[in-house]
Amino acid sequence: QLQLAESGGGLVQPGGSLRLSCAASGFTLDYYGIGWFRQAPGKEREGVSCIRSSGGSYADSVKGRFTISRDNSKKTVYLQMNSLKPEDTAVYYCAAGRNYYCSGYAWARPTAALDAWGQGTLVNVSS
Repeated sequence: QLQLAESGGGLVQPGGSLRLSCAASGFTLDYYGIGWFRQAPGKEREGVSCIRSSGGSYADSVKGRFTISRDNSKKTVYLQMNSLKPEDTAVYYCAAGRNYYCSGYAWARPTAALDAWGQGTLVNVSS
């Protein structure tokens, strides 16, 4: 059974940093694309970043500030978030899909290609 668990969220001041982790169980991470999404109150869930084999795709709003990486041996995907802004406040989710790819812009929308979602972790950027 595919399971994902996020951790690392919390309260941080503007300009600060956080590193989110997405731990996978029940499947081999190597064969899956992983996406990070976020949802702020009253807003739709949006894609933040995506990784397949190497490198990553990013939403324009986080490009240059966030970095996605994966450690298949630890079955974990990370999202390093620097220079955080109040508008980054949201619940952050990771999701995995065997047929989920990071090319183009389709990755940024929650799709049926995503087989599993985590429960989310709250990031609150506030002074």
